[in-house]
Amino acid sequence: MRVAYLGTSEYAAVVLRHLAASPYRPVIVVTPPDRRRGRGRKYSPTPVAAAAEELGLPVHRSGNVNSPESLRALEESGANLAMVCAFGQLIKRPLLDTYEFLNVHPSLLPRWRGAAPIERAIMAGDERTGVTIMRLTEGLDSGPVALAEETAIEPGEDYGSLAARLAEIGGDLAVRACSLREAGQLSFSEQDDSQATYAEKIEPEERRLDPNRPAAELERVVRALHPHIGAYLELAGGERLGVRRARATSDGAPPRGELAAHEGRLILGCAEGGLELDVVRPPGGRDVSAADYLRGHPVPTPAA
Repeated sequence: MRVAYLGTSEYAAVVLRHLAASPYRPVIVVTPPDRRRGRGRKYSPTPVAAAAEELGLPVHRSGNVNSPESLRALEESGANLAMVCAFGQLIKRPLLDTYEFLNVHPSLLPRWRGAAPIERAIMAGDERTGVTIMRLTEGLDSGPVALAEETAIEPGEDYGSLAARLAEIGGDLAVRACSLREAGQLSFSEQDDSQATYAEKIEPEERRLDPNRPAAELERVVRALHPHIGAYLELAGGERLGVRRARATSDGAPPRGELAAHEGRLILGCAEGGLELDVVRPPGGRDVSAADYLRGHPVPTPAA
């Protein structure tokens, strides 16, 4: 069986490594073009492109996988199965009709269809999540399911640790799905659309910690956005105090919307309880503990 792999992110790069180490080493890897990243704005490959080149896999960079050039590249590879993981492009006909596409999705479908399933699961306070292998269709993550594996979302777990674990699970499931398909034993069951929830893309304003919300909700936002996006507290004067790690507390919480310091602790008063800011990032600075921050800064005033 000859597998084409379509992916972009760090998560997808881990899944690619699993496939490359298996009997289903991809014959072609499709990923978006290099783009400018970081402060230096230098062109950098996607994590999948970097992994594929390290592994010696042929890479086709495409800003539109449905273009004639990409269709030709896939055809010339001789692939007879396509595996998709965190790719970020909409796959349309005729490409969708030409190959069977299996999607490695980091949620327990039909819960959290869409762009940000890991973040939304943490934000919602879900106790469990997982990875699903499904057949790609024209709908948004609505195709029939072949395989799924659950994992617990541990108390205090953030995006970084959960995504890493889900990527390992996804890699194992991707190899298993290929093996079952090659043996003619990969079966599917339809999703229950009535149970579907949607993981919308994280919008910029969702990074802002609003003290009018309960502290428990804000803690989940901080965990869901760490370390890849980051939450922040807006300060008077328009500056932002990055919040890298935080926890809800009922001990010593000041009035809603105020920050208080006590014995090296920095606590934001919320609608319910307080949010203790354990690790923060001052404007233009680096991550520091609250105690270290308070040794060099006065207690800041949140924006009204």
